[in-house]
Amino acid sequence: MGDKKGKMPAWVNFVIGGSSGMLAICVVQPADLMKTRMQLLGPERKSLVAVAGDILRTEGAGGFYKGLTAALFRQATYTTGRMGCFNSVSDYYKTNYGTPSFATKVGIGVVSGAVGAYVGTPAEVALIRMTADGRLPPEKRRNYRNVFNALARIVREEGLFTLWRGAGATVTRAMVVNGSQLAVYAQAREMLLTHMGEGISLHFVSSMISGLATSLASLPVDIVKTRVQNAEKGTSQLKVLTNVIRNEGVLTLWSGFIPTYCKIGPHTVLTFIFLEQLNKLYYTYVQNE
Repeated sequence: MGDKKGKMPAWVNFVIGGSSGMLAICVVQPADLMKTRMQLLGPERKSLVAVAGDILRTEGAGGFYKGLTAALFRQATYTTGRMGCFNSVSDYYKTNYGTPSFATKVGIGVVSGAVGAYVGTPAEVALIRMTADGRLPPEKRRNYRNVFNALARIVREEGLFTLWRGAGATVTRAMVVNGSQLAVYAQAREMLLTHMGEGISLHFVSSMISGLATSLASLPVDIVKTRVQNAEKGTSQLKVLTNVIRNEGVLTLWSGFIPTYCKIGPHTVLTFIFLEQLNKLYYTYVQNE
């Protein structure tokens, strides 16, 4: 993220990356919650409108933001890690080797995603459980008060390592997501720049293209990850995958595509817009010192 004003310190990349994700998730949390509910339906089939109607009827408007504290904590860990790593490594690469190729961008994104995902897995487990709680019968709900209550109860009731249940699936998904999202965004932005010029429109279109590619690539591993983490007992990714295909059909792996795209697209747009604005604030502060 260096420019003529001076190279941004690595730690600032992490802080700005995480802050951007946290601001963006406040807007798209309802879509993320509906995506999770649709992925846990199993053989049952419901439309996005039907799922939203169920939430409104049984939980009220506030139901769309159930698990928000976990979502924010996830962004504070996962997105801080992935965005900070990606931007810091990209800056290092540009300084020492020049502009990275598309393949190099993918590689940096994959590694950054893996690092961020492993750090963020406990928050991911809490988020999945909190957003899924409302669809369970009252007697089976966990009723976590917030993300910290969820983490404490998971450790106390199920053991410390349960916080990393599905870590393999989470890391796999993150590698796919970041390898596609960050690399496709950067490539689309680069190709469209001469036609559209710098500005919000360029960021928006590039982000929506990136979101489409990311949604298609990541949904199968996302569904497997969601079910592994919501399971009462530990299970493997392969077992979940084969059960889904055998019992529900291969197209189930893309269940919840619309809310996923509605979340990933705008989340990417907002994250990068917030990122640019926070970068400007940082450099304005540095210049005024």
